[in-house]
Amino acid sequence: MPRTLATQISDRLAYVAVRVAICVIQALPRPICERFAHSAASLIANRMKIRRSVVRDNLRIAFPEWTEAETTRTIERMWEHFLLMVVEIAHAERVIRRTTWRKHLRIHGMEPMVRLLWSDRPKVLLSGHYGNFELSGYLFGVFGFRIYSVARELDNPLLDRFVMNFRESRGQRILPKKGSAPDVSQALEENGSIGLLGDQAAGPKGCWVEFFGRPASVHKAIGLFAVSSGAPIMVCSATRRSGLFDYDLRLEGMADPELGSPETAGLKEVSQWYTSLLEKSIRRDPAQYWWVHRRWRGEPAQATVGRPPAKALAARVPGAAPPAADVP
Repeated sequence: MPRTLATQISDRLAYVAVRVAICVIQALPRPICERFAHSAASLIANRMKIRRSVVRDNLRIAFPEWTEAETTRTIERMWEHFLLMVVEIAHAERVIRRTTWRKHLRIHGMEPMVRLLWSDRPKVLLSGHYGNFELSGYLFGVFGFRIYSVARELDNPLLDRFVMNFRESRGQRILPKKGSAPDVSQALEENGSIGLLGDQAAGPKGCWVEFFGRPASVHKAIGLFAVSSGAPIMVCSATRRSGLFDYDLRLEGMADPELGSPETAGLKEVSQWYTSLLEKSIRRDPAQYWWVHRRWRGEPAQATVGRPPAKALAARVPGAAPPAADVP
């Protein structure tokens, strides 16, 4: 659909503003950026109140035992973490390299993942909007692994191209959400690695699982891709330890259909398995999760009750649309 002149002007102004902000961040010493993030987080959380009601509702659902003070503090820390993510993205190419990553990362239980990434098999890497999920995909590129990640295109084409350049700067390839099912299938057939975010609401016709004790829908495509291709699913996370560029990179869990893992017995089983692992990682530090999304919404569609096993469903709908994902 053609974009109006007003929309084009708005897009260009937004693009210029973002580029100027990134240039300023890159020019400033990182300690100053860190102090600014700490100060600005309180302003965003308590004065600007961006999506404040959504964030509070989500935290009340996930942690009903929390006091109001605990909820408020977590919201402030969430925004601080987000601002630190922006700083890290701006500085990543100068800070994280093959010769320097050991100064900033601690690796936990990643040996099985590394062996599989080098193997001649299809692979599915899964994460959520937790920790620095943008930096995760970048890191795999630094390590020499090529990951295909599915992502929704930004409405602003100029910003979309700018973000795409960062994501692909170390070898990651971004597949657009719309119409990418054939590309994902081909990548898996060629024993490639697919990176997905597994915590996005899929609506009433999604696969319904339990997330923080409440029903939540997830995209069926994640389980279908893994089970139909025989690909192992690896759930990973990048959790901030303290300040900038200080992370624990962790393999949360792995399920392999070839080994008869019970987690991959069907669509429901694999979906609940990785959702539970994502919840486990979020509970490690709730402030590092992106609570601005309406994760709990809608109710299961009646037609989804009694769905067939994942293998049968995959054979029936081999072109299932993949979920949007930025990086693993």
